Amino acid sequence: MSQVFRALSDPTRRRVLLLLRGGPMSAGELSDQFDVSKPTMSAHFAVLKEADLIHAEKFGKSIIYHLKLSVLEEALLGFVHSFGMGAEPETPAAPKSAPKAETA
Repeated sequence: MSQVFRALSDPTRRRVLLLLRGGPMSAGELSDQFDVSKPTMSAHFAVLKEADLIHAEKFGKSIIYHLKLSVLEEALLGFVHSFGMGAEPETPAAPKSAPKAETA
């Protein structure tokens, strides 16, 4: 899970994930969306792949990236559950009624 949060800690990588929500994109298409060098983008892609948040497919000279949303969902759910949030709310037990006093 720490690799996922490391990957999500950078705004560029979060934006890559947002772009991939719209569907698969090539490395070139993604890189064109940022004002950074291609080697810098390659490093970002490597971090995202290491965290298993994206999948790369090679088509000729192009690399197409796909979002692995299920991995992201599992990591976020695990994070939420580690703080005891997101679980089913417990229904409080009904208060026990005091025994009725007998009247004479």
